[in-house]
Amino acid sequence: MSEQEETPGNGLRKELPEELPATPAEETGTPPSSEPGLTGRQRLVKGLWPPRVTRAQLIVAVLLFGLGFGLAVQVASNSDSDSALRGARQEDLVRILDELDDRTQRLQDEKQGLENQRDELENSSDQAEEARKQTVEKERQLGILAGTVAAQGPGITMTIDDTKGTVEADMLLDAIQELRAAGAEAIQVNGVRVVANTFLSDSDKGVSVDGNKITAPFRFKVIGNPQDLEPALNIPGGVVQTLEKEQATVTVERSDKIVVDALRAAKRPDYARSSPR
Repeated sequence: MSEQEETPGNGLRKELPEELPATPAEETGTPPSSEPGLTGRQRLVKGLWPPRVTRAQLIVAVLLFGLGFGLAVQVASNSDSDSALRGARQEDLVRILDELDDRTQRLQDEKQGLENQRDELENSSDQAEEARKQTVEKERQLGILAGTVAAQGPGITMTIDDTKGTVEADMLLDAIQELRAAGAEAIQVNGVRVVANTFLSDSDKGVSVDGNKITAPFRFKVIGNPQDLEPALNIPGGVVQTLEKEQATVTVERSDKIVVDALRAAKRPDYARSSPR
């Protein structure tokens, strides 16, 4: 019997490579798994924690924090300003809406008046004379606003009696601003004319208005539409309510004739000059 017959399949076995023993992990250079048996979720958690914060991520986090803080402050501010309106009665809300309507009407009337002046100038046969008349009228109006001429007309008188000494300059300034917003055209407080650049500050046992010390009771003489001025002071959370919280007594009286006769000296500007353009 030949050698090939004695060993069946010997030719096939010779063509196959010899089996090699398993090489240990240390010899192949492949590190063995340090934590065998971890699930996919465990490996995900291990990759996310502890977090590795980069500089870019830190900057984005600071920006997001600033944005969130700003939004929170804005929401809180709006909530405080709207709290008085949310607690207001229906008749108070109606009065506030009426006041806003009156302000809108005043602005529309002012716009219409300016348009009428323009039309008169364009259509007048003697444009020079018409321009002179309008200039004189404008000068009178500006004199009232600047406090250089006396004024009279309908308005209100507001008296603030401060027996506790709790009224401060900022409270009187709030009253002036509210009156201006309601359409006040001339204001004086205890004989001091209030103009555009008037400033108030606290002083010993009183308030200083443009450097003139005044003491309680504080008496406001205001020219304007009484139907606009008085409701503006009495809105919920407004001037009267704020002063009454400080234990001050406020009285408002309407009148068909208020005289504002405190005057301010006309001040010549140091640098500004009229321009032909």
